Amino acid sequence: MSNLAPTPNPSGIRLSKLMSERGICSRREADSYIAQGLVIVDGQRISELGTRVDPGCNIELAQKARAAQQERVTILLHKPVGYVSGQPEPGYKPAVMLIKPEAFWAGSGGPAFNGNHLKGLAPAGRLDIDSTGLLVLTQDGRIAKQLIGDDSDIEKEYLVRVEGQLGESGMKLLNHGLELDGKKLRPAKVAWQNEDQLRFILKEGRKRQIRRMCELVGLNVVGLKRVRIGRVVLGHLPLGQWRYLGPGEEF
Repeated sequence: MSNLAPTPNPSGIRLSKLMSERGICSRREADSYIAQGLVIVDGQRISELGTRVDPGCNIELAQKARAAQQERVTILLHKPVGYVSGQPEPGYKPAVMLIKPEAFWAGSGGPAFNGNHLKGLAPAGRLDIDSTGLLVLTQDGRIAKQLIGDDSDIEKEYLVRVEGQLGESGMKLLNHGLELDGKKLRPAKVAWQNEDQLRFILKEGRKRQIRRMCELVGLNVVGLKRVRIGRVVLGHLPLGQWRYLGPGEEF
């Protein structure tokens, strides 16, 4: 392997952007790996930020970077009402404060809790303060991009308790035809779960999206619970407790 930098390619793509697009890591992580000389492009080690490369090039991570990725954890939390998923708001608590040893779901297995598992742990997607259910927090930029990237196609499933009358036309609009903030929503899958509860399956997550969708068709949401993200389900995870994403689990 050569330590020489590749021939500059002004018409190419930024290496960090290409790494993110390929799902190797996030752009921020890519910049960190590049600065440390841990990225190998077509057999050559790259250490200069902003390097542009051919879109079809071969990219590898050095062993040190691969080992660092393997140590990163992803945590699944059953978020209660009253906690914010992202930045704390005045008078409210961030959901990450629930990630402590005494709240670990003992029935789930996984590695022993380590304080390092809290470093860089961030929510991959939002779940508003009035909602409960599955919240993903991760140290892994690959998973964050998979769940909340602009091109994410991962389904999120919710059970939504509502009040009000919903006719056939309103149901059609919930499935496709509504817009928020002047932008059309992607098609959804919405159906009655029981007489007062709807099941929503979405592939996007705008702020308070389901509540706002329901308001547009004359419904009031009185309870909202996320029960699935991709192939990972909330299952029997107790309210307020958390577990690690297992080695065989994928979104």
